[in-house]
Amino acid sequence: MISVVIPALNERNGIVETIDRAKAALDGAQLTPYEIIIVDDGSADGTGELAEQAGAKVLRHPHNIGYGRSLKDGIRAASYDTIVISDADGSYPMETIPALVARFNQGFDMVVGARTGPNYRESRLKSPLRAILKAIVEFTANREIPDINSGLRVFGRQVAISYFEHVSDLFSFTTSLTLAYMMNAKFVDYIDIDYKERIGRSKVNLFRDSIRTLQYVLEACTYYNPLKIFVLLAMMCMALALVSLIGGIILQVVSAFVLGVGAILLSILVVAMGLLAVLLKQIMNQRP
Repeated sequence: MISVVIPALNERNGIVETIDRAKAALDGAQLTPYEIIIVDDGSADGTGELAEQAGAKVLRHPHNIGYGRSLKDGIRAASYDTIVISDADGSYPMETIPALVARFNQGFDMVVGARTGPNYRESRLKSPLRAILKAIVEFTANREIPDINSGLRVFGRQVAISYFEHVSDLFSFTTSLTLAYMMNAKFVDYIDIDYKERIGRSKVNLFRDSIRTLQYVLEACTYYNPLKIFVLLAMMCMALALVSLIGGIILQVVSAFVLGVGAILLSILVVAMGLLAVLLKQIMNQRP
């Protein structure tokens, strides 16, 4: 019993093919009963009507409100607990859904399709930005993450909904959901998938959405593991202290030496604030 939730914004060129491929994959693997939910996020090109004609259940937003909000609404409306999410642009191989579901049924809380292939790394600008974001997210989660924001994944409905308050309503939904699972000690696994060329034009603004994703990563780290942020700040203060002390001694500059001592004291204060933040979080978690 599976609910496939697919957000769509002006995807008339790919929506029917996406639905047909999902049906073929689920029917071929005998993963029945199932439902396909298309969340029409304010499309103006007839995406919702085409999805209905293709046999999908359609939820409509009166105007565009965001990728993450669309997924949340679709997941809340789902009839079954096993949720598969994907995109409507034909870029994700629906044929791999049975393999993801089989892995999920082995006891994992979430299984993600890790994108591979030339279409995933087509841009010289995207690759370094992805690498930087990946390093930040892996530092936050304290584990290796093959693909931080893949849109093809399988998870349980009730567990995911329990984290929605701290999961982004926008493009960063998948990244923030990944962090929510990992920082709550959930079992997350990855299976390589062949990422296809998308149908139509991308809705992602690279700079804007990268900044928003970084914002949610920092918010997640502050909420789930605040000490990590404070320790990072303390390490930066200690690095400044080391440079200042060495420079002050070598160049015989008293002000640099004083700055180094001040930075050491500041790092101690930052760690103390981090411990206080952890204590406050534990108190809040104990509240009914």
